[in-house]
Amino acid sequence: MNFILTTERLYLQPCGAEDLMRLHRLWTNQHIRYFLFDDRIISEDEARSFIQASLDSFNRHNYGLWLVYCQNQCIGFAGFLDAEEAPNLIYGIHPDCWGQGYATEAARAVLTYGLETLSLPRVNADVDEPNTASVQVLQKLGMKQVGHAIVNHHPLLYFTTYS
Repeated sequence: MNFILTTERLYLQPCGAEDLMRLHRLWTNQHIRYFLFDDRIISEDEARSFIQASLDSFNRHNYGLWLVYCQNQCIGFAGFLDAEEAPNLIYGIHPDCWGQGYATEAARAVLTYGLETLSLPRVNADVDEPNTASVQVLQKLGMKQVGHAIVNHHPLLYFTTYS
């Protein structure tokens, strides 16, 4: 199966071992890690383990983590994480590219792939409540807020959508 996703402006390619430094640079950016990892700086080994888990997920479920490219430049990531109830949508765009609709475009490509191509019955997402831009992305995708919680002293909102 071909896992390349394209949109009008973006090209999404599965993240592989050769992408370790690209992914690690994105994930250690202070603005991305603030919400993604509660401001914790992850190690290269953690990023490597995540890439391997993503590759395993592509083999098992036909989904995982994609790197997002615009004009041959890696500007972010989007994908699904394995979770008990349903795959969890994840995405992030480098701050230099914020405000241009790339997060919505990339997340929509992944969500459409999951719901339409893979026929996933449900997709979930969670977001830090103060991350209003990400909340707006999920709302633009048609996902509905279904709950909230405090996790590690951070307010989280839970969203879901069904096929």
